[in-house]
Amino acid sequence: MPQTMYDKIWKHHLVENRGEDVALIYIDRHLVHEVTSPQAFDGLKAAGRDIHRRDSIIAVPDHNVPTKNRYLKNPDPMSIAQLEALEANALAYGLDYIPIDDVRQGIVHVIGPEQGFTQPGITMVCGDSHTSTHGAFGALAFGIGTSEVEHVLATQTLLLKKAKNMRVTVNGVLPIGCSAKDVALAIIGRVGTAGGTGHIIEYAGSVIEALSMEGRMTLCNMSIEAGARAGLVAPDEKTFDYLRGRPYAPKAGQWSAAVAHWRSLSSDDDALFDKEIFLSGDDIVPQVTWGTSPEDVVPVTGKVPAPETFDEPSKQEGAEKALSYMGLSAGQAITDINVDRVFIGSCTNSRIEDMREAAAIVKGRKKAANVIEALVVPGSGLVKAQAEEEGLDQIFIDAGFEWREPGCSMCLAMNPDKAGAGEHVASTSNRNFVSRQGPGARTHLVSPAMAAAAGIAGHFVDVRDFQGEG
Repeated sequence: MPQTMYDKIWKHHLVENRGEDVALIYIDRHLVHEVTSPQAFDGLKAAGRDIHRRDSIIAVPDHNVPTKNRYLKNPDPMSIAQLEALEANALAYGLDYIPIDDVRQGIVHVIGPEQGFTQPGITMVCGDSHTSTHGAFGALAFGIGTSEVEHVLATQTLLLKKAKNMRVTVNGVLPIGCSAKDVALAIIGRVGTAGGTGHIIEYAGSVIEALSMEGRMTLCNMSIEAGARAGLVAPDEKTFDYLRGRPYAPKAGQWSAAVAHWRSLSSDDDALFDKEIFLSGDDIVPQVTWGTSPEDVVPVTGKVPAPETFDEPSKQEGAEKALSYMGLSAGQAITDINVDRVFIGSCTNSRIEDMREAAAIVKGRKKAANVIEALVVPGSGLVKAQAEEEGLDQIFIDAGFEWREPGCSMCLAMNPDKAGAGEHVASTSNRNFVSRQGPGARTHLVSPAMAAAAGIAGHFVDVRDFQGEG
Protein backbone atom coordinates (compact mmCIF):
# COMPACT_ATOMS: atom_id res chain seq x y z
CA MET A 1 0.00 0.00 0.00
CA PRO A 2 1.32 3.49 -0.82
CA GLN A 3 2.27 5.33 2.37
CA THR A 4 2.63 8.94 3.46
CA MET A 5 5.67 10.06 5.41
CA TYR A 6 3.59 10.07 8.59
CA ASP A 7 2.41 6.50 7.90
CA LYS A 8 6.00 5.34 7.47
CA ILE A 9 7.25 6.92 10.70
CA TRP A 10 4.25 5.59 12.62
CA LYS A 11 4.86 2.06 11.30
CA HIS A 12 8.57 2.20 12.19
CA HIS A 13 7.73 3.12 15.79
CA LEU A 14 4.71 0.90 16.38
CA VAL A 15 5.16 -1.21 19.52
CA GLU A 16 1.65 -2.61 19.83
CA ASN A 17 -1.76 -1.98 18.33
CA ARG A 18 -4.49 -1.51 20.93
CA GLY A 19 -7.43 -1.33 18.50
CA GLU A 20 -9.54 1.53 17.13
CA ASP A 21 -6.43 3.26 15.71
CA VAL A 22 -4.85 3.48 19.19
CA ALA A 23 -1.33 2.16 19.58
CA LEU A 24 1.69 2.14 21.83
CA ILE A 25 4.40 4.11 20.03
CA TYR A 26 8.12 4.18 20.78
CA ILE A 27 9.59 7.63 21.43
CA ASP A 28 13.16 8.21 20.26
CA ARG A 29 14.05 11.54 21.79
CA HIS A 30 12.79 13.83 24.51
CA LEU A 31 13.46 17.54 25.07
CA VAL A 32 12.90 18.73 28.63
CA HIS A 33 12.56 22.27 30.01
CA GLU A 34 11.69 23.73 33.39
CA VAL A 35 7.94 24.36 33.09
CA THR A 36 6.40 20.93 32.52
CA SER A 37 9.09 18.66 33.99
CA PRO A 38 9.11 19.22 37.81
CA GLN A 39 5.81 17.41 38.39
CA ALA A 40 6.90 14.60 36.06
CA PHE A 41 10.11 14.02 38.00
CA ASP A 42 8.16 14.17 41.26
CA GLY A 43 5.88 11.45 39.89
CA LEU A 44 8.86 9.25 39.08
CA LYS A 45 10.24 9.65 42.57
CA ALA A 46 6.90 8.96 44.22
CA ALA A 47 6.52 5.73 42.23
CA GLY A 48 10.13 4.68 42.76
CA ARG A 49 10.77 4.55 38.99
CA ASP A 50 13.95 5.36 37.11
CA ILE A 51 14.40 6.96 33.68
CA HIS A 52 14.29 4.39 30.90
CA ARG A 53 16.84 5.98 28.54
CA ARG A 54 18.97 8.86 29.76
CA ASP A 55 20.69 9.23 26.39
CA SER A 56 17.36 10.12 24.77
CA ILE A 57 17.05 13.38 26.72
CA ILE A 58 18.41 16.91 26.57
CA ALA A 59 17.34 19.29 29.34
CA VAL A 60 17.61 23.07 29.03
CA PRO A 61 16.02 26.09 30.77
CA ASP A 62 14.24 28.53 28.48
CA HIS A 63 10.75 29.76 29.42
CA ASN A 64 11.54 31.49 32.73
CA VAL A 65 15.07 32.64 31.98
CA PRO A 66 15.56 36.43 32.19
CA THR A 67 17.03 37.89 29.00
CA LYS A 68 18.40 40.97 30.77
CA ASN A 69 20.55 40.77 33.89
CA ARG A 70 20.05 37.05 33.45
CA TYR A 71 22.42 36.10 36.22
CA LEU A 72 20.11 37.78 38.70
CA LYS A 73 17.33 35.39 39.67
CA ASN A 74 13.94 35.72 38.06
CA PRO A 75 11.86 37.70 40.62
CA ASP A 76 8.93 35.28 40.37
CA PRO A 77 9.09 32.55 43.09
CA MET A 78 7.42 29.95 40.83
CA SER A 79 9.94 30.61 38.09
CA ILE A 80 12.83 30.27 40.52
CA ALA A 81 11.44 26.98 41.81
CA GLN A 82 11.00 25.57 38.30
CA LEU A 83 14.52 26.55 37.18
CA GLU A 84 16.10 25.11 40.31
CA ALA A 85 14.06 21.91 40.02
CA LEU A 86 15.18 21.34 36.43
CA GLU A 87 18.85 21.65 37.32
CA ALA A 88 18.52 19.47 40.41
CA ASN A 89 16.60 16.75 38.55
CA ALA A 90 18.99 16.77 35.60
CA LEU A 91 21.97 16.34 37.93
CA ALA A 92 20.22 13.71 40.06
CA TYR A 93 19.32 11.58 37.03
CA GLY A 94 22.54 12.18 35.10
CA LEU A 95 20.89 13.86 32.12
CA ASP A 96 22.56 15.88 29.40
CA TYR A 97 21.85 19.33 30.86
CA ILE A 98 22.66 22.67 29.23
CA PRO A 99 22.89 25.30 32.00
CA ILE A 100 22.06 28.98 31.67
CA ASP A 101 25.70 30.03 31.39
CA ASP A 102 26.48 27.60 28.54
CA VAL A 103 26.75 29.07 25.03
CA ARG A 104 24.53 26.23 23.80
CA GLN A 105 21.63 27.32 26.06
CA GLY A 106 18.53 28.61 24.39
CA ILE A 107 14.94 27.89 23.47
CA VAL A 108 14.38 24.15 23.46
CA HIS A 109 13.12 24.12 19.85
CA VAL A 110 16.16 26.06 18.68
CA ILE A 111 18.84 24.06 20.47
CA GLY A 112 17.48 20.65 19.39
CA PRO A 113 18.20 21.22 15.68
CA GLU A 114 21.42 23.12 16.43
CA GLN A 115 22.83 20.13 18.26
CA GLY A 116 21.72 17.66 15.60
CA PHE A 117 19.49 16.06 18.21
CA THR A 118 16.56 16.55 15.82
CA GLN A 119 16.77 14.10 12.91
CA PRO A 120 14.53 12.80 10.11
CA GLY A 121 12.30 9.84 10.83
CA ILE A 122 12.49 9.95 14.61
CA THR A 123 9.70 10.46 17.09
CA MET A 124 10.38 13.41 19.37
CA VAL A 125 8.37 14.89 22.23
CA CYS A 126 8.57 17.80 24.62
CA GLY A 127 6.24 19.26 27.22
CA ASP A 128 5.58 22.20 24.90
CA SER A 129 2.99 22.51 22.14
CA HIS A 130 5.42 23.96 19.60
CA THR A 131 7.47 20.78 19.43
CA SER A 132 5.96 20.59 15.95
CA THR A 133 8.93 22.80 14.95
CA HIS A 134 11.14 19.73 14.54
CA GLY A 135 8.90 18.38 11.79
CA ALA A 136 10.92 20.63 9.47
CA PHE A 137 13.48 17.80 9.47
CA GLY A 138 10.96 15.05 8.78
CA ALA A 139 10.69 14.15 12.47
CA LEU A 140 7.32 13.23 13.96
CA ALA A 141 7.47 15.76 16.78
CA PHE A 142 4.67 16.93 19.04
CA GLY A 143 3.94 18.45 22.41
CA ILE A 144 2.80 16.41 25.40
CA GLY A 145 1.37 17.09 28.86
CA THR A 146 3.03 16.64 32.24
CA SER A 147 1.66 13.14 32.85
CA GLU A 148 2.87 12.11 29.39
CA VAL A 149 6.31 13.58 30.12
CA GLU A 150 6.48 11.24 33.12
CA HIS A 151 5.30 8.30 31.02
CA VAL A 152 8.00 8.86 28.38
CA LEU A 153 10.68 9.29 31.04
CA ALA A 154 9.69 5.97 32.61
CA THR A 155 8.83 3.84 29.56
CA GLN A 156 10.08 5.55 26.37
CA THR A 157 6.59 5.05 24.92
CA LEU A 158 3.24 6.82 24.54
CA LEU A 159 -0.29 5.59 23.93
CA LEU A 160 -1.51 7.52 20.89
CA LYS A 161 -4.46 7.62 18.52
CA LYS A 162 -3.32 7.61 14.92
CA ALA A 163 -4.00 10.92 13.21
CA LYS A 164 -5.29 11.47 9.69
CA ASN A 165 -3.08 12.67 6.84
CA MET A 166 -3.36 16.23 5.56
CA ARG A 167 -1.22 17.84 2.88
CA VAL A 168 -0.82 21.56 2.30
CA THR A 169 0.78 22.28 -1.07
CA VAL A 170 2.14 25.75 -1.78
CA ASN A 171 3.41 26.15 -5.32
CA GLY A 172 4.76 29.14 -7.18
CA VAL A 173 7.36 31.65 -6.05
CA LEU A 174 7.13 33.58 -2.80
CA PRO A 175 7.33 37.34 -3.52
CA ILE A 176 10.24 39.39 -2.23
CA GLY A 177 9.41 40.73 1.23
CA CYS A 178 7.46 37.61 2.21
CA SER A 179 8.82 34.85 4.41
CA ALA A 180 7.89 31.51 5.94
CA LYS A 181 5.97 33.34 8.67
CA ASP A 182 3.71 34.89 6.06
CA VAL A 183 3.18 31.47 4.50
CA ALA A 184 2.25 30.01 7.88
CA LEU A 185 -0.19 32.81 8.68
CA ALA A 186 -1.72 32.65 5.20
CA ILE A 187 -2.33 28.92 5.65
CA ILE A 188 -3.90 29.43 9.08
CA GLY A 189 -6.04 32.25 7.70
CA ARG A 190 -7.24 29.87 4.99
CA VAL A 191 -7.97 26.72 7.06
CA GLY A 192 -8.61 28.28 10.48
CA THR A 193 -7.29 27.18 13.85
CA ALA A 194 -9.34 23.98 13.64
CA GLY A 195 -8.52 23.16 10.02
CA GLY A 196 -5.88 20.60 10.92
CA THR A 197 -7.60 19.09 13.96
CA GLY A 198 -7.03 15.34 14.09
CA HIS A 199 -4.41 15.51 11.33
CA ILE A 200 -0.67 15.59 10.76
CA ILE A 201 0.11 18.23 8.13
CA GLU A 202 2.69 17.48 5.46
CA TYR A 203 3.89 20.61 3.66
CA ALA A 204 4.79 20.28 -0.02
CA GLY A 205 5.24 22.30 -3.19
CA SER A 206 7.88 24.51 -4.76
CA VAL A 207 7.53 27.28 -2.15
CA ILE A 208 8.19 24.80 0.68
CA GLU A 209 11.12 23.23 -1.15
CA ALA A 210 12.65 26.69 -1.64
CA LEU A 211 12.49 27.53 2.08
CA SER A 212 15.64 27.29 4.15
CA MET A 213 15.71 24.94 7.15
CA GLU A 214 15.05 27.99 9.35
CA GLY A 215 12.00 28.83 7.25
CA ARG A 216 10.72 25.27 7.41
CA MET A 217 11.09 25.33 11.20
CA THR A 218 9.00 28.51 11.34
CA LEU A 219 6.32 26.88 9.19
CA CYS A 220 6.17 23.62 11.14
CA ASN A 221 6.24 25.55 14.42
CA MET A 222 2.92 27.16 13.48
CA SER A 223 1.26 23.83 12.56
CA ILE A 224 -0.21 23.59 16.04
CA GLU A 225 -1.94 26.95 15.46
CA ALA A 226 -3.79 25.35 12.54
CA GLY A 227 -5.08 22.70 14.94
CA ALA A 228 -2.73 19.93 13.75
CA ARG A 229 -0.86 17.61 16.09
CA ALA A 230 2.34 18.02 14.08
CA GLY A 231 3.79 19.26 10.80
CA LEU A 232 6.21 17.52 8.44
CA VAL A 233 8.49 18.47 5.57
CA ALA A 234 10.22 15.73 3.61
CA PRO A 235 13.99 15.69 4.26
CA ASP A 236 16.18 16.69 1.33
CA GLU A 237 19.71 17.93 0.61
CA LYS A 238 19.10 21.09 2.65
CA THR A 239 18.21 18.90 5.62
CA PHE A 240 21.30 16.74 5.25
CA ASP A 241 23.61 19.74 4.80
CA TYR A 242 22.18 21.35 7.94
CA LEU A 243 22.71 18.25 10.08
CA ARG A 244 26.11 17.17 8.78
CA GLY A 245 28.79 17.46 11.48
CA ARG A 246 26.52 18.54 14.34
CA PRO A 247 27.23 17.02 17.79
CA TYR A 248 24.37 14.48 17.85
CA ALA A 249 24.28 13.80 14.10
CA PRO A 250 25.40 10.39 12.80
CA LYS A 251 29.19 10.17 12.56
CA ALA A 252 31.14 9.59 9.35
CA GLY A 253 30.87 5.81 9.52
CA GLN A 254 27.10 5.94 9.94
CA TRP A 255 26.29 8.99 7.84
CA SER A 256 25.67 7.29 4.47
CA ALA A 257 23.33 4.70 5.98
CA ALA A 258 21.45 7.39 7.87
CA VAL A 259 20.96 9.52 4.74
CA ALA A 260 19.79 6.51 2.77
CA HIS A 261 17.13 5.85 5.41
CA TRP A 262 16.15 9.52 5.53
CA ARG A 263 15.64 9.60 1.77
CA SER A 264 13.19 6.69 2.04
CA LEU A 265 10.86 8.66 4.33
CA SER A 266 9.22 10.81 1.65
CA SER A 267 5.58 10.09 0.91
CA ASP A 268 5.05 7.69 -1.95
CA ASP A 269 3.96 9.41 -5.17
CA ASP A 270 0.54 7.77 -5.09
CA ALA A 271 -0.04 8.05 -1.34
CA LEU A 272 -3.51 9.24 -0.41
CA PHE A 273 -4.22 12.11 1.96
CA ASP A 274 -7.45 12.53 3.89
CA LYS A 275 -7.41 16.28 3.30
CA GLU A 276 -5.67 18.41 0.67
CA ILE A 277 -5.20 22.20 0.67
CA PHE A 278 -3.61 24.18 -2.16
CA LEU A 279 -2.22 27.73 -2.07
CA SER A 280 -0.39 29.87 -4.59
CA GLY A 281 2.81 31.31 -3.18
CA ASP A 282 2.68 34.09 -5.76
CA ASP A 283 -0.45 35.47 -4.10
CA ILE A 284 0.91 35.59 -0.54
CA VAL A 285 1.68 39.06 0.85
CA PRO A 286 2.97 40.13 4.28
CA GLN A 287 0.43 39.14 6.94
CA VAL A 288 -0.71 40.81 10.19
CA THR A 289 -3.10 39.41 12.79
CA TRP A 290 -5.79 41.76 14.05
CA GLY A 291 -7.60 39.65 16.67
CA THR A 292 -6.96 37.18 19.48
CA SER A 293 -6.47 34.03 17.42
CA PRO A 294 -3.85 33.27 14.74
CA GLU A 295 -6.69 32.78 12.23
CA ASP A 296 -7.63 36.46 12.69
CA VAL A 297 -5.21 37.52 10.00
CA VAL A 298 -5.28 39.72 6.89
CA PRO A 299 -2.70 41.08 4.44
CA VAL A 300 -0.94 44.25 5.59
CA THR A 301 -2.67 45.94 2.64
CA GLY A 302 -6.07 45.05 4.09
CA LYS A 303 -8.43 46.31 6.76
CA VAL A 304 -9.79 45.04 10.07
CA PRO A 305 -12.89 43.02 9.15
CA ALA A 306 -16.35 43.84 10.43
CA PRO A 307 -17.98 41.15 12.62
CA GLU A 308 -21.02 40.96 10.32
CA THR A 309 -18.83 39.78 7.44
CA PHE A 310 -18.43 36.39 9.14
CA ASP A 311 -20.99 33.73 8.30
CA GLU A 312 -21.34 31.97 11.65
CA PRO A 313 -22.89 33.70 14.69
CA SER A 314 -20.11 32.33 16.90
CA LYS A 315 -17.51 33.87 14.61
CA GLN A 316 -19.34 37.20 14.65
CA GLU A 317 -19.44 37.18 18.42
CA GLY A 318 -15.78 36.22 18.58
CA ALA A 319 -14.84 39.05 16.23
CA GLU A 320 -16.75 41.59 18.33
CA LYS A 321 -14.94 40.46 21.47
CA ALA A 322 -11.59 40.48 19.68
CA LEU A 323 -12.08 44.04 18.36
CA SER A 324 -13.05 45.22 21.83
CA TYR A 325 -10.02 43.61 23.44
CA MET A 326 -7.63 44.78 20.73
CA GLY A 327 -8.98 48.34 20.73
CA LEU A 328 -9.57 48.28 16.97
CA SER A 329 -12.51 49.27 14.81
CA ALA A 330 -14.03 47.53 11.78
CA GLY A 331 -12.70 48.93 8.54
CA GLN A 332 -9.54 50.33 10.13
CA ALA A 333 -6.54 50.03 7.82
CA ILE A 334 -3.85 47.70 9.17
CA THR A 335 -1.27 50.36 8.41
CA ASP A 336 -3.14 52.76 10.74
CA ILE A 337 -2.47 50.56 13.79
CA ASN A 338 0.21 52.11 15.96
CA VAL A 339 2.75 49.89 17.68
CA ASP A 340 3.89 50.35 21.30
CA ARG A 341 6.37 47.49 21.56
CA VAL A 342 8.28 45.18 19.23
CA PHE A 343 9.35 41.64 19.99
CA ILE A 344 11.65 39.73 17.62
CA GLY A 345 12.30 36.26 18.97
CA SER A 346 10.56 33.05 20.20
CA CYS A 347 10.83 29.47 18.94
CA THR A 348 9.09 30.68 15.78
CA ASN A 349 11.50 33.41 14.67
CA SER A 350 14.74 33.67 16.66
CA ARG A 351 17.28 31.95 14.44
CA ILE A 352 20.16 33.58 12.57
CA GLU A 353 18.11 33.99 9.38
CA ASP A 354 15.44 35.84 11.37
CA MET A 355 18.07 38.12 12.92
CA ARG A 356 19.47 38.92 9.49
CA GLU A 357 16.00 39.59 8.06
CA ALA A 358 15.20 42.09 10.80
CA ALA A 359 18.65 43.71 10.77
CA ALA A 360 18.39 44.36 7.02
CA ILE A 361 15.31 46.51 7.70
CA VAL A 362 16.70 48.26 10.76
CA LYS A 363 20.15 49.10 9.41
CA GLY A 364 20.81 52.84 9.28
CA ARG A 365 17.45 53.73 10.83
CA LYS A 366 16.12 54.63 14.28
CA LYS A 367 13.33 53.27 16.42
CA ALA A 368 10.19 55.39 16.31
CA ALA A 369 9.68 57.70 19.30
CA ASN A 370 6.29 56.19 20.14
CA VAL A 371 7.72 52.67 20.42
CA ILE A 372 8.42 52.12 24.11
CA GLU A 373 10.63 49.09 23.66
CA ALA A 374 11.94 46.91 20.84
CA LEU A 375 13.43 43.62 22.00
CA VAL A 376 15.59 41.38 19.82
CA VAL A 377 16.10 38.03 21.52
CA PRO A 378 18.23 35.36 19.81
CA GLY A 379 17.02 31.80 20.21
CA SER A 380 20.27 30.44 21.60
CA GLY A 381 23.75 31.42 22.68
CA LEU A 382 25.07 30.07 19.40
CA VAL A 383 22.68 32.27 17.41
CA LYS A 384 23.69 35.23 19.57
CA ALA A 385 27.40 34.57 19.01
CA GLN A 386 26.98 34.23 15.25
CA ALA A 387 24.86 37.39 15.05
CA GLU A 388 27.47 39.32 17.01
CA GLU A 389 30.24 37.99 14.76
CA GLU A 390 28.27 39.36 11.80
CA GLY A 391 27.74 42.70 13.55
CA LEU A 392 23.96 42.37 13.68
CA ASP A 393 23.82 43.22 17.38
CA GLN A 394 25.35 46.64 16.76
CA ILE A 395 22.88 47.35 13.96
CA PHE A 396 20.01 46.78 16.38
CA ILE A 397 21.67 48.74 19.21
CA ASP A 398 22.44 51.70 16.92
CA ALA A 399 18.76 51.78 15.92
CA GLY A 400 17.61 51.89 19.55
CA PHE A 401 16.56 48.24 19.74
CA GLU A 402 17.60 46.13 22.74
CA TRP A 403 19.89 43.16 22.13
CA ARG A 404 19.12 40.49 24.73
CA GLU A 405 20.32 37.11 26.00
CA PRO A 406 18.66 33.88 24.74
CA GLY A 407 15.30 32.72 26.07
CA CYS A 408 11.58 32.56 25.37
CA SER A 409 11.28 36.21 26.48
CA MET A 410 8.11 38.13 25.58
CA CYS A 411 6.53 35.25 23.69
CA LEU A 412 4.63 34.50 26.88
CA ALA A 413 4.29 36.23 30.24
CA MET A 414 6.43 33.79 32.26
CA ASN A 415 9.51 35.95 32.71
CA PRO A 416 10.30 39.65 33.26
CA ASP A 417 9.75 40.51 29.57
CA LYS A 418 6.10 41.60 29.41
CA ALA A 419 3.95 44.12 27.58
CA GLY A 420 1.60 46.44 29.42
CA ALA A 421 -2.18 46.44 29.35
CA GLY A 422 -3.56 48.04 26.19
CA GLU A 423 -0.19 48.09 24.43
CA HIS A 424 0.03 46.88 20.83
CA VAL A 425 2.94 44.54 20.19
CA ALA A 426 4.39 43.67 16.80
CA SER A 427 5.47 40.14 17.66
CA THR A 428 7.25 37.37 15.76
CA SER A 429 5.94 34.75 18.18
CA ASN A 430 3.22 32.21 17.47
CA ARG A 431 0.22 33.12 19.61
CA ASN A 432 -1.85 36.26 20.03
CA PHE A 433 -4.24 35.00 22.70
CA VAL A 434 -5.71 37.32 25.32
CA SER A 435 -2.96 38.37 27.76
CA ARG A 436 -0.43 36.04 26.11
CA GLN A 437 2.36 38.64 26.35
CA GLY A 438 1.14 40.21 29.58
CA PRO A 439 -2.22 41.04 31.19
CA GLY A 440 -4.19 43.11 28.70
CA ALA A 441 -1.42 43.12 26.08
CA ARG A 442 -2.51 43.27 22.44
CA THR A 443 -0.43 41.00 20.21
CA HIS A 444 -0.10 41.21 16.42
CA LEU A 445 1.73 38.28 14.81
CA VAL A 446 4.09 39.22 11.98
CA SER A 447 7.37 38.22 10.33
CA PRO A 448 10.75 39.52 11.60
CA ALA A 449 10.96 42.01 8.72
CA MET A 450 7.45 43.30 9.41
CA ALA A 451 8.14 43.63 13.15
CA ALA A 452 11.38 45.50 12.49
CA ALA A 453 9.68 47.87 10.05
CA ALA A 454 6.87 48.56 12.53
CA GLY A 455 9.49 49.42 15.14
CA ILE A 456 11.03 51.98 12.81
CA ALA A 457 7.79 53.46 11.49
CA GLY A 458 5.85 53.30 14.77
CA HIS A 459 2.95 51.55 13.01
CA PHE A 460 2.46 48.65 10.64
CA VAL A 461 3.80 49.16 7.14
CA ASP A 462 4.14 47.04 4.03
CA VAL A 463 7.76 45.94 4.24
CA ARG A 464 7.86 45.44 0.49
CA ASP A 465 7.95 49.19 -0.13
CA PHE A 466 9.11 50.39 3.26
CA GLN A 467 11.08 53.62 3.07
CA GLY A 468 10.69 54.83 6.66
CA GLU A 469 13.42 56.79 8.39
CA GLY A 470 12.08 56.40 11.96
